[in-house]
Amino acid sequence: MKARPAAWVLFLAVLFGCLQLANVTGRDTPDSRNYLSYALSLGGADKTEAAGRSIAYVCASRGETASRDHSVDVRRFRAPDPGPGVRAECDRYYHWSVGRRLDAGQTSGWTAPFMSERFMRIFEVRPGYPLLLLPFVTVFGVTWGLWAAGVCVAAAGGVLVFLILRTLDVPVGPALTGQALYYVLPTGATAMRPMTEGTMMALTLAALWGCALVLRGRRAAPVVALSLALLFTVKHSQALFLAVCLAGACCVIGVHRRRSARPVGDAVKTLLKVTVGAAAGTVLLARLLHYPSESDSLQDLLTDHFLRPDRERPWREFLRLEVNFWTEWLRRQLAEPLFLVLVGAGAWGALRARPAFGVVLLGAAGTGMLSIAAHPDIAIGRLMVMVWLVAVVGVPLWWAEEGFRPRRPYPSRHVLGGAAPEPPVLKRRTG
Repeated sequence: MKARPAAWVLFLAVLFGCLQLANVTGRDTPDSRNYLSYALSLGGADKTEAAGRSIAYVCASRGETASRDHSVDVRRFRAPDPGPGVRAECDRYYHWSVGRRLDAGQTSGWTAPFMSERFMRIFEVRPGYPLLLLPFVTVFGVTWGLWAAGVCVAAAGGVLVFLILRTLDVPVGPALTGQALYYVLPTGATAMRPMTEGTMMALTLAALWGCALVLRGRRAAPVVALSLALLFTVKHSQALFLAVCLAGACCVIGVHRRRSARPVGDAVKTLLKVTVGAAAGTVLLARLLHYPSESDSLQDLLTDHFLRPDRERPWREFLRLEVNFWTEWLRRQLAEPLFLVLVGAGAWGALRARPAFGVVLLGAAGTGMLSIAAHPDIAIGRLMVMVWLVAVVGVPLWWAEEGFRPRRPYPSRHVLGGAAPEPPVLKRRTG
């Protein structure tokens, strides 16, 4: 007896979670400490406790990473394990730097003062992800709570991929393949990290699911609006990028249909209204709440998180960095073109199988390009992770379009009104 699709979806999600037991720690980035301390503060911890528990997690993770790297270092694996020393040095440094800022009166906000107030303000306006972490770290503790939150967020992203593909009438096999691709491509690894990218991908996929439902004639505009609203709490710049890109995709669809002498359609008009309203609302609300502006983000990039004086001509330096970044990025991609090949195949498949949704998918993926363009740091590839969604959703669409396309029947008496013609017999020439 065949298992139901829901059972296979659950199986893939559980299998992915089990595989993640191999790396419970060692996934954190420098920003993870800020989100963790934010969540602990929301749970009632004071600044000292929130900082101490965040420092313990970060330093333990760095110590374990150092031990792992040491164990496979062909030159140093015989030497004593440096992990405990790395952990102790990390602990001393962070307690000293955070303690110094606390003693200086830097106690405002929800995050522990790991950096200057100007830099920490960037994280203060992102309560969505810390709120998501809160129940996990409260119930399971810091280490297992962060791991469990990552598994749930990543698993949800894969399930949403399956729902999107099924909404587009993709058979179960390719739809499950899309879910699996989400887990095995960089999207899964990025979603597992204690950062906002996993939650942003899940909410982006939720918005795409809403778009797919609307394009299929369902009244699902609230799904798109709610996804964009939640995304605002996670990272308001990403919410703005997604709203603008989806609105742009709707305009492209509308213009193409008009030129083809076809009606734009109520679905496209509805999506355009929702996304334009979301974009305008994001800008207005961010201004009313005095969120950090694009100028603050630019100075943060060029001054190494405000550790250096502000640049007098930031835009000129930024444009120079932008050109250098994309030149180097393209050189690296051409050397290892897997990313370009998979994304290109996904784009072709999505536009070929479902043209309208394909344009919307490319619009959503464009937020990854905008994110990295706004922060052109070659060492932070996770900012471009949204582009991988084109491969995750588009490749199964291509497979479904090519592999499940009905074949033309062989002409028969029922089609032509008589017997099927015999193939011609080639006579052999003699003489």
